[in-house]
Amino acid sequence: MGIVRFGAFVGWPITPGFEFSGTVAEVGKDAVGFEVGQKVFGLSLFNGYATEICVKADTLYHLPQNMTLEEAAGFPAVYMTAYHALLQLVIIRPTDKVIVHSAAGGVGSALLQLCRIKGIETIGVVGSTHKVERAKQMGATHVIDKSTQDLWPTIQQLYPNGPDVIFDANGGDSLQKGWDILARGGKMISYGVHTNLPKESGRINYLKLALAWLKAPRFNSLNMNQRSIITFNLSFMFDRKDLLKEAMDDLIGWLEAGKIEPLAVTTYAFEDVAQAHKDLQSGKTMGKLVLVV
Repeated sequence: MGIVRFGAFVGWPITPGFEFSGTVAEVGKDAVGFEVGQKVFGLSLFNGYATEICVKADTLYHLPQNMTLEEAAGFPAVYMTAYHALLQLVIIRPTDKVIVHSAAGGVGSALLQLCRIKGIETIGVVGSTHKVERAKQMGATHVIDKSTQDLWPTIQQLYPNGPDVIFDANGGDSLQKGWDILARGGKMISYGVHTNLPKESGRINYLKLALAWLKAPRFNSLNMNQRSIITFNLSFMFDRKDLLKEAMDDLIGWLEAGKIEPLAVTTYAFEDVAQAHKDLQSGKTMGKLVLVV
């Protein structure tokens, strides 16, 4: 889309893809716990869109019996993002009221399932009616369909004192309006700005980006009214092996116990990658989109 600018960080050219699954073809002399022929999945800082990939053993995981390779290819990034946001960044109590935007998407669906495990009440926010049932299946206590309901007044009707936590990957106007209704002591957790990005083409609308920047809330640490904002990007956490291990140990345990489930997967042939990205940009998809070689 012309927006990913990690060239200075990982070097050019960039091959996209943070997560993958497949079969072990070779094992390095210092790698422990893996053998040729084993089915695995894992994380990589780019390079996932490939027929072969070389990664460190501590970012690789054995495929659980109740998961397909296609499901595994869409599992680690969204679930680790949700885990880090919910269970490693802050303390969230069972009595807290939580808003999850994009609740039928990848991270949103994962967040709803993890909140259900912890007994946390949630409002899942979706952008179209066909996504409502999916959010309910993932564990949302309430679902607000923005295409038929007025979002912010509906939240205030459900939570007159305001939500305690908002998970927001929208950015822009959504961030400001969410901040305005947070409860005292509330937390805004921001991990994206996708409403600022183009949906119909790869061309950047710089005027739209500038307007979104002007509308974005400005935070003064001396005047935050006992509220907090936290931002993160999981891709910059890949060197924190302790956090990744803690997250994946719990996630695989919950998966094998049936407490969480792999997200719905839509597969595309490897050569149809352009169409996959167009569909992803459209905002109409649910779950994960996976390229199959």
